[in-house]
Amino acid sequence: MSETSYLDGARNAALAFGDSLLGLARPRLRLGVTGLSRSGKTVFTTALIQNLVEGARLPVLKAAAEGRITRVRLAPQPDPQVPRFPYEAHRAALTGPERRWPESTRRIAELRIEIDYERAQGWFKGPATLTLDIVDYPGEWLLDLALIDLDYGAWSRQAVGDARKAHRREAAAPWLDDLTRRDPSGPPDELAAEAASDQFKAYLARLRADPEAVAVTPPGRFLMPGELEGSPALTFAPLDLPPDLAIAPGTLAGLMAERFEAYKRLVVAPFFRDHFARLDRQIVLVDALAALDAGPAALADLETALGQALAAFQVGRNSWLSSLFSPRIERVLFAATKADHLHHSSHDRLAAVMSHLVARASARAQGAGARVEAMALAAVRATREVRLRQGGEDLPAIVGTPEAGERVGDEVFDGSGEAAVYPGELPERPEAIFDPRTPRWQVRAPRFRPPLVEADAGGRTPPPPQIRLDRALEFLIGDRLA
Repeated sequence: MSETSYLDGARNAALAFGDSLLGLARPRLRLGVTGLSRSGKTVFTTALIQNLVEGARLPVLKAAAEGRITRVRLAPQPDPQVPRFPYEAHRAALTGPERRWPESTRRIAELRIEIDYERAQGWFKGPATLTLDIVDYPGEWLLDLALIDLDYGAWSRQAVGDARKAHRREAAAPWLDDLTRRDPSGPPDELAAEAASDQFKAYLARLRADPEAVAVTPPGRFLMPGELEGSPALTFAPLDLPPDLAIAPGTLAGLMAERFEAYKRLVVAPFFRDHFARLDRQIVLVDALAALDAGPAALADLETALGQALAAFQVGRNSWLSSLFSPRIERVLFAATKADHLHHSSHDRLAAVMSHLVARASARAQGAGARVEAMALAAVRATREVRLRQGGEDLPAIVGTPEAGERVGDEVFDGSGEAAVYPGELPERPEAIFDPRTPRWQVRAPRFRPPLVEADAGGRTPPPPQIRLDRALEFLIGDRLA
């Protein structure tokens, strides 16, 4: 182990020990919330906070259903170096007159809430307070953790191999063409490195722009560089390396390898050390419907990415000693979002698809003592259900307000009128979706606006309706409110 690794380990232990000492006075829980591209992470975090703070009806969250949650309040920002999650602005976007989805967050953010409740179990029944720190971060940063155990050669060959797959070939074509002009054994030319990096970043941007694509290719900071934009740590790219090539200093490949290691040291390691390694619970949100629309190859990419993400987690059951010095993530929830784009008759099938995607990785985590679950949810339900008569058939359908410019059949909507849609049904066997010989399973639903929520008699606007948000909360924090 390197000296840097020892120092990082010692710092992690010191941070964990400090967190544990604070937790002795008042129980604390750090919940990580992340999501892959277009999964609705910001919406989920906003809805979670709003439903708790405003005392919404949450029948599956036992402490709420039993009336033991007496008060939930926003607390001052706990970490002066981490931006506060802009809850109020996101809530206003969802429930205000414009009814729009909030802007995606492109950096880490945090918000603390305090939950006053009555203990129902154990020796110390009576009033208690749980401090819940919600750590919201981009899913691309999560996928970067898979780079920690790779060297430049292995990552480069993996990235180039993925780009040559049939479903990526069109987006990758300009970059792959540029690769043919890059000599890994050539001189470490700065302009060549910049040009290669720009071509690779353009390829990643094309992948992300496809509404049916599942963006699972690190490095995550390449498309959200922040203060590191233009720095050498973000100016590298994969090269087409011969299998037997030994990467030598003083070459273009050597320069790229140095910068790849700098990226891990300056970007990935600090995130893991300062934030990720201190989490107690984690939810990963996934737009599985987009992967279903894209077909079996995209689903296989997603399965690999989720497995790598779970492998990066420090999972397992915490002992008293590990809680003090090296806390583990005890519970991980993988949630397929946008369940409201399907009729409820397909919700269990969507959850089965999610379970199938993480099955192998989950088995390893559960072997370490962690609890891993998969479910389908919609933190904000934008539709309601109806029966639709079509072609002589009575079909299970959904109704919502399509976003301006969305097309349903021959009609293009302006963002005001409603549309009834038969979205299709998922297969009974989730294994079928991975078989390239079967037809693609597509969900035919437009993008919907947030629902119109009427004010109550007191003039307050309650939280929008949800699907299984309370079940997610019960899994993630319910045991700490017992």
